[in-house]
Amino acid sequence: MNKNKQSTCIFCKVVAKQISAEVVYEDDKFIAFLDINPRSPGHLQIIPREHYRWVWDVPEAGQYFEIAQKLARAMQKTFNQPAIWSRIMGDEVEHAHVWLFPHQDTVGNKSDLAGNATKIKQALK
Repeated sequence: MNKNKQSTCIFCKVVAKQISAEVVYEDDKFIAFLDINPRSPGHLQIIPREHYRWVWDVPEAGQYFEIAQKLARAMQKTFNQPAIWSRIMGDEVEHAHVWLFPHQDTVGNKSDLAGNATKIKQALK
């Protein structure tokens, strides 16, 4: 973990609630929120609360991917779309993150962040 990076990291600011986000899932280790530049309706980021540069640095990697699976299944229900794509990222924002997003042909409004967040949260129940 790079403590110095935390003060400038946009994702650390989301965790600290210094920047607002449409959160769809959170626990003591991870948080998932909708991407502000979505590729498709429901495109989200899953990040650890602690600042790690790479997904491979996150000690709870198994738990990380269990959450990704849970969210992907909720997205399948929400958008009636079996194809949920994922990408393991870390280049444009230097904080470990996993993208999940439905296939680009998914019907829905990708700009309706609040509405999509509500739908995904309901599917998690």
